[in-house]
Amino acid sequence: MSLPRIPRDPENDYSREAAARRRDLIREETGAELEHVSSFSFDPSVLPGNIENFIGVAQVPIGLAGPLLVDGEHAQGEFYVPMATTEGTLVASYSRGMKMCAEAGGVKTTIVDDRMQRAPGFLFDSAREARDFVVWLDEHYDEIKEVAESSTSTGKLIEIERYHASRFVYTRFDYTTGDAAGQNMVSKATWFACEWIKKNYPPLNDYMLDAQLSTDKKHSHINTLKTRGKRVVAEITIPGELLERHMRVTARQIYRSRQIATQGGMLSGTSANTPHPANGIASVFIATGQDEANVAESQACLGYAELRGEDYYSSITLPSLIVATYGGGTALPTQSECLKVLGCDGPGKVRKLAEIVAATVLCGDLSLGSAVVADEWVDAHETHGRNR
Repeated sequence: MSLPRIPRDPENDYSREAAARRRDLIREETGAELEHVSSFSFDPSVLPGNIENFIGVAQVPIGLAGPLLVDGEHAQGEFYVPMATTEGTLVASYSRGMKMCAEAGGVKTTIVDDRMQRAPGFLFDSAREARDFVVWLDEHYDEIKEVAESSTSTGKLIEIERYHASRFVYTRFDYTTGDAAGQNMVSKATWFACEWIKKNYPPLNDYMLDAQLSTDKKHSHINTLKTRGKRVVAEITIPGELLERHMRVTARQIYRSRQIATQGGMLSGTSANTPHPANGIASVFIATGQDEANVAESQACLGYAELRGEDYYSSITLPSLIVATYGGGTALPTQSECLKVLGCDGPGKVRKLAEIVAATVLCGDLSLGSAVVADEWVDAHETHGRNR
């Protein structure tokens, strides 16, 4: 028995007609009518490079949180944050945190590192030859850098990390990538570099372009330590009276809860010790055309808190926040509009977006963490969420 093939048009596969033929197949094979999937406002001709076998769109509701007040080096002032989600109370909770933080003077944001990796592994006959290769890498770094950068107009090689195990040298080629997230960019640049190395270092048996040390689209401890994407800190000191007025908790109550939750996080082995960083990151990612799989790395979050008299200091560090304002899905019509809402469309805006995302995460974690302490968490979902 031969299975029906998904229709494709070799002349023009990105048209409304081609999409309709594929929906016809679905109707014939499954009986499903794709009325809402087939409703979209943009021309499919903008989609090459973003999707294959296009049939329509997934319409995710977008809500507006804010205003978010940010005191950053790249993001400064008030922002209204588009968040794409189907979780009731999420936008309201983030808005609540943003309101309190704005009254406290805004969230201070700082980018402390910026790098994207590809991690080739190099194979040798023995550990001694592998060790000698590391010396050769140091001696030829400038040539390798020149070759890698010849493949891109914006990527810059900043370091080659080396980790020796058995007869293999595991490396991480670290780059800055401009406004792009840069995974494809660094793949090409590193391939150029590896091919040059293979031609110029005879003892090398072979290489793998990525031997998993980049942990692309997977959380890892090495990226928590070494950075992948943007390493961003968001911090704020909130007067105790604001916490009591907005969140109905005291600084001492919320501080104690953070201590307990951090220990619980250690017991579980989680990559985040704050309430829900992935919620804010995922919803902004979907709205602004980020690669949704990068949430796996980006949601790693290190929370820290301290009492300052009657006030409460809180910070989050995102060591692997991967965002872009160029490439991928950022130029698609809906996503481009959401970037414009944030003032993050156009060149030179990626660090601004990173600071906005980090500030958003901090506000959301403060709001949910307080709701748990004030025993309002369940009631909020019962009143405003799908539980009602």
